Amino acid sequence: VEAAEVQEITDKFTESMYVLANEPSVALYRLQEHVRRSLPELAQHKSDMQSWEEQSQGAIYTVEYACSAIKNMTDSSVYFKSIDNLLKHAIAMKDQLNAAQGRSEKTPKCPCPPRTVLNARP
Repeated sequence: VEAAEVQEITDKFTESMYVLANEPSVALYRLQEHVRRSLPELAQHKSDMQSWEEQSQGAIYTVEYACSAIKNMTDSSVYFKSIDNLLKHAIAMKDQLNAAQGRSEKTPKCPCPPRTVLNARP
């Protein structure tokens, strides 16, 4: 084996050892560069996601509040029916009073008003 061949073999061996010795550094450098390039975009995505989360939480709260209001209205149907019946009764009483007032105008006025039962239910 000649000296030139030995030199070439040792140079290639040295180069290979240098590459192997520095490979972790190269890998870490590449990772660092990747992170440096990607980080602003990732930060923007994170900010966007937080904003969307806040908006969706607000929408969820609004929907839950609306559902609760509808449930309460459904549960209140008994009260609405009672109010409806009371209004019908009040209208009927008003009609009776109007009719009684119409009759009293035709007849001579009495010093005492006619007696009606206000709390009577039809």
